[in-house]
Amino acid sequence: MSPVLGAALDRVDGRAKVTGAARYSGELNLPNLAHAVLVGARVPSGRIIGIDCRQASVADGVLTVLTHLDLPRVAARPKLFPSLFGLTAHGQSFFPMQDDVVHYAGQPVAMVVADTVERAEHAATLVQVNYAETPSVTLLDQGRDQTYEPAKIFGGLLPGRNPTRGDPEAGLRDAAVRLDVTYRFAANHQNPIEPSTTTAVWDDLDRLTLHDATQGPTATQLSVAELLGLPPTMVRVVSHYVGGSFGAKALIWAHPTLAALAARRVGRPVRLVLSREQMFHSCGHREEQEQRIGLGADRDGRLGALRHDKTSLTSHYDDWAETSLEAPAVMYAAATYAGGYRLARGNTITPTFTRGPGAATGMFALESAMDELAYEIGVDPLELRLRNHTDVDPSTGNPWSSKGLRECYQRGAELFGWSGRDPRPGARRDGDWLVGTGMASAAYPVAAPMNPQRARARMYADGSAVVEAGISEFGTGALTAMTQVAADGLGLPFDRVRFVGGTTDLPNIAAAVGSAGSGATSSAVHLASTGLRDQLVGQAVADARSPLHNADPAGIVVRDGRMCLRDSPQTGETYVELLRRNHMPDVEALGVWQPTPPDGGGHGMFTFGAQFAEVAVDADLGLVRVRRLVGVFAPGRVLNRRTAHSQLMGGMLWGLGQALLEATRMDPHTGRWANASLADYLVPVNADVPDITIDTIEVPDSVVNPLGVKGVGEIGIVGTSAAIANAVHHATGRRIRHLPITVEDLL
Repeated sequence: MSPVLGAALDRVDGRAKVTGAARYSGELNLPNLAHAVLVGARVPSGRIIGIDCRQASVADGVLTVLTHLDLPRVAARPKLFPSLFGLTAHGQSFFPMQDDVVHYAGQPVAMVVADTVERAEHAATLVQVNYAETPSVTLLDQGRDQTYEPAKIFGGLLPGRNPTRGDPEAGLRDAAVRLDVTYRFAANHQNPIEPSTTTAVWDDLDRLTLHDATQGPTATQLSVAELLGLPPTMVRVVSHYVGGSFGAKALIWAHPTLAALAARRVGRPVRLVLSREQMFHSCGHREEQEQRIGLGADRDGRLGALRHDKTSLTSHYDDWAETSLEAPAVMYAAATYAGGYRLARGNTITPTFTRGPGAATGMFALESAMDELAYEIGVDPLELRLRNHTDVDPSTGNPWSSKGLRECYQRGAELFGWSGRDPRPGARRDGDWLVGTGMASAAYPVAAPMNPQRARARMYADGSAVVEAGISEFGTGALTAMTQVAADGLGLPFDRVRFVGGTTDLPNIAAAVGSAGSGATSSAVHLASTGLRDQLVGQAVADARSPLHNADPAGIVVRDGRMCLRDSPQTGETYVELLRRNHMPDVEALGVWQPTPPDGGGHGMFTFGAQFAEVAVDADLGLVRVRRLVGVFAPGRVLNRRTAHSQLMGGMLWGLGQALLEATRMDPHTGRWANASLADYLVPVNADVPDITIDTIEVPDSVVNPLGVKGVGEIGIVGTSAAIANAVHHATGRRIRHLPITVEDLL
């Protein structure tokens, strides 16, 4: 590999972003642009018995008002399906404004289109809707007596109960040490800075272009085409820059299709931007949930049994549960295991991915329970995890594709200064502050699309190259990392390669979700780039005029655009010389990566890490301040050390928010989120941020994909909240079993 791969290079899109040259979906200057505003239901359950649009329709600038009475019917009922798999990716199996039924507060019941956004917003306030309200379920406790075990979850792709190992009930019954604890989690919302936005444009040939803030342009294309009854060739999606997502833009919700329908109705481009409040009930969320953990161990802390059950709130029409049991099920060498999901149907939009989906909550429960077990038997929390470390996937017995967890423990403990820690809770003070430390393991599954991933590489006669794939840049640094992968594969300097993404005109790449984006895209880009390189090397070998004529291709290397013999570097020629001699203005190659089967081809595939935290708790006021965080991760190959560091830091800060701040509170009287704004939904700010140390352990992995990339987008959050909660216990002696931990919990 060349030095460019893994280097901490500056972002190629940095200048465009800081100068304002980067254009987002809501910033396009289009002639004759109209604006759509949605009207949401004010009740959580019932039927619409009357809509009066007369005042709105005659308001200044209004072009049309659409309701369930006149909005065209969609061509197909959407089917909940994750975007990771490269097909349609609907966020729920319900499309609004098709009938008079209200399933949840905020559900779109009308859409106003006007010549300015201000006029559309004003007219939306004039739409009067009357409801026949019916009883609702908006909290998990309200639906607890009606829970059920679903046959399938996650869009029907996963069973509602994990495979059982051995006899866990007997293992728990016979264990020398038993633990049975329940952890609760408030609902969370993703809150990217850019709200979900779509600008829809129809041309004279009835072809649709959507400028959409999405993690997956192809997923948007296929999903909207299905709902409109169009072939995908008639729908083009453009998504160059996206202002954050964290899961809110991973699946396809109603607004892109609604924007398209509005644009068709008024015969001009239409932009639909969700308000901040609408973001809380239009793009899913991490659901309210509770998890019960049962641990059975011997006196040395070696696990013999693990039982893990999750209960959560879903919508009336989808069996959704974030997959909180998957990582805990394979984390430790427990001989017996059982785990399953239970759901309660509620008046809510279908929940969805939120950063670290599943693992962020599931590993909090497991790692908190492991900390409780460590105190129960009197062993160091890190030592307990080492005693239960497993070199194989305990669910199958298969080896890991790569692991590196022991190294993460060791390096993290060194960086944090874990050795010599006084295990006694409440033993360390700093003035008025009680000081504690905690740690936790991190694990996240390595996912991959189900369909082939493609990228195209083209070399020009001047020695420059462009590599293309249909991805969007939503803040992860993907454009930069893929430029590095392409430069490495082609053997060109970084500044001679340009990577292009952002539209469905380019080769298909599945949506970048679940830390799968970097692996999927880099694999296709790598294969396209190396394929083009090999094609040019082969042409040089076959060319009687080339110094490399009849050379063994395996003995040829390419450096800075020059092909030469490995054992005789002075013998060779440049790409430019080869192409110009053969009168070739350009040459290209398509790279196609077929992902590893879901079973890993006989391997367990997870990313692992270790998190450490130091907190200070005011003994009188209950205030919690996180003083230090240390995270060490084994994410396979790191493509760009700077952007990877940023991703991991962002995840750890999100974990801090999950632990101490983030909660969306439901008002049970109105069935609406009570703090649906950035003023009331608390997230960490600069003053909350502690010293953070991040390191990576690069363990080679030849199984997951050609470059051994596991991804860093999700793993940073996993384990952070547990490490902080465990540190709070160490500081105060109080075990808090719900998130977020508040001042009231510690007073």
